[in-house]
Amino acid sequence: MISLVLHYLGMVLEPWLIGSDPDLISEKPLFELHTAIQEFLPDTEKTIDGRVTEEGISFKLARELPQIIEDHIEGFCGRLMGVLGYDNKDYNKMFWAVHPGGPAILNRLEKRLDLFPEKLNASRRALTDFGNASSNTIVYVLEYMIEESKKIKKEQQEGDGEWGLILAFGPGITFEGILARNLAV
Repeated sequence: MISLVLHYLGMVLEPWLIGSDPDLISEKPLFELHTAIQEFLPDTEKTIDGRVTEEGISFKLARELPQIIEDHIEGFCGRLMGVLGYDNKDYNKMFWAVHPGGPAILNRLEKRLDLFPEKLNASRRALTDFGNASSNTIVYVLEYMIEESKKIKKEQQEGDGEWGLILAFGPGITFEGILARNLAV
């Protein structure tokens, strides 16, 4: 299952070690990757258009991208959450690490899933600090999410659940998702 997600996140995860059965005495795992799925939306190949140039990789995002994501996100997340027996009433019990393609995408996702605004804090912070820096932006989101989780735990406040979704959207349009457990808190 992990290999499906690595299609889009592969370059991002290279500096991270992915393994199994960590030695908790000498290793500090961040996440347990439970389930991964990928979905390609037909007839959307020009919605996210990537080009390799001498200056690097550039992407052109079509105006309808946020609406397309909004139209399909609920079913996609439902398939991931269903593995644990969760449903849409459980969205706000989970952590969310979403690749921030832009503010419109985050706003629409928050609205469609009726997420509490703080659920996308790490994604919004990464977007503010780094912009949409292609696939590696999700690493910034994960770092911020872990930082926020530790702060909440330190303040002994009730925080996000240990289970959550790591989501990204890529050319095609391709939805990539991981159901994960946060082990860093």
